[in-house]
This record gives sequence, structure tokens and C-alpha cells, in this order.
Amino acid sequence: MYKRIRNQLNGILKSQESPRGACSGSEHVPEFEAHRHIRLLTFNIQVGINTSSYHHYLTRSWQHFLPNRRRIENLDRIATLLSQYDVVALQECDGGSLRSGYINQVQYLAEAAGIPYWYQQLNRNLGQIAQHSNGLLSRFRPLDVTEHKLPGVIPGRGAIIARYGAEDDPLVLVLMHLSLSKSAQQRQLGYIRELIADYRHVVLMGDMNAHAEQLLTRTPLKETDLIPLPDTAHSFPSWRPEKALDHILVSPSLEIRRSEVVSYPVSDHLPIAMDVALPKGYLQTF
Repeated sequence: MYKRIRNQLNGILKSQESPRGACSGSEHVPEFEAHRHIRLLTFNIQVGINTSSYHHYLTRSWQHFLPNRRRIENLDRIATLLSQYDVVALQECDGGSLRSGYINQVQYLAEAAGIPYWYQQLNRNLGQIAQHSNGLLSRFRPLDVTEHKLPGVIPGRGAIIARYGAEDDPLVLVLMHLSLSKSAQQRQLGYIRELIADYRHVVLMGDMNAHAEQLLTRTPLKETDLIPLPDTAHSFPSWRPEKALDHILVSPSLEIRRSEVVSYPVSDHLPIAMDVALPKGYLQTF
């Protein structure tokens, strides 16, 4: 473990020499196989802070600014869970600053989980203090990955779009972390709605800071036919879930084989998982 940490530190110090969205094992990422079902997970990891009570927001608040030796232990626990999935959306990651011990948490989790492709989106760059980021981990090679800055009065929210499969009819995954403000969410989801308008097979996943009913009836997503998890899929707070803030929304063309809130309380959010299969007609295009 310590060798891996040392290698990560060396990688951060050489960050100007390597692109943010690549990893050392990228040449070993398999091509996307359409006949396989895909195990999806979205997880707000709260920069690796283990929170299990409201009072921890106060007593452990210093961990948002300073390193903690137990953070690596918690990241390793998170990686154990991530290793069971094919595509993972991560929110509230640190890209390598003082508080994370100068470790890119997206890359660390990818390597610890044995997932060969990773991509980090840096949304708020506070230099040595914090590197607020989203992350994508994938066992399959995407057609392409693009990042988007989401509109808002306060900058710092973003989305990652990964396309898989056929160029003319791809599976499109949108990974996001929305603002708390309802007005900002309206603008952000309007922007995302435009991005996905021309695609048939779409997955939206991430921390959306709103319940599904509100997202699908009171925002621009009402113009879509996306399918949510049940209203009872509560993910926050992890120690007493009573709010459904984390979501995986899918197009009707995608068969939902299984969906669940994963009981894995290592952050203040619980992860959301879904197993989906592509429609039979789609497979014939390969």
C-alpha cells in the first residue's frame, strides 16, 4: 500500500508531464462489449472522510483542509466496493492537494479497485488547499470522454460524458454533481437536457441534490422519458437515510436488471447501484 502511495505522490509532482484523464494501464482497457450487462455505481465519497453522525460535520470538518492518516484506510474500503462494478461515477473527490496527502483520489481508487480506465474532472482548483473533482472509473474503453462546466452563479459544478459502443448510436453516460440551489439546478439540467437530446440510450448518474419526483416533473428533465429508482431509494445521510439525493436515471431502451441503495456507510452518502443490459436490437449493430 505504501509503495502505491509513494508512486501516487511522485505522479502528482510530475502532473505537468501527464494528462489528467489517462492512466498507466489505459493500453490494457478492453473494448466495450455490447453483449454484456453493465454494473453501474454512483458514489459521493466526501473526499474520503468517514462520516457517521451529524456531529462529525463539526468534529471532522478539519479533514476538509488537512490530511488524516485514516483517509487512506477509508479509500481502501471504498475501493473494495468499487471493484465489484464496471462503470463508477464519483463525486467529491480530491485531485491531489494537502488534504488528500497530494494523492489523486480518482486514480488511487481506480488502481486500488483494479479498474483500468479513469478520468478526473477538476471543478474547483484551490491549489494546494483543495482540488474539488468528479471522477469516472471504467472497465471498458469509451469511444470518448468529454467534460462540461455546468452553469451556476457560483462556479465549480461539472459533468463528465462518456460514450460507449456504436459511434452512430452510442450508449451515453452522464456523470454529474448538481448545485444545492433549485434555480441553479434548473439551468444545469437544461444544459444537460440539450446535451442528451439526440441520443436514444442515456444514463444520468450522480449526486443531484434533489428527489427524483422533483427532477423529473419540475426541471427540464420532464421533457425526457428517463426512468428513476423508486422514491424509497434514500441515500442521505448514510447513517439514517431519509433523502433520495443520489440517482441513476436511464432511458426506457435500457433493461434494468437490478437496482439498489448499497448499505456501505463509509461516507455521508450511500452509493447507488444499477445493473443494466442494452436492448437486443442495439447488439446487432456490432
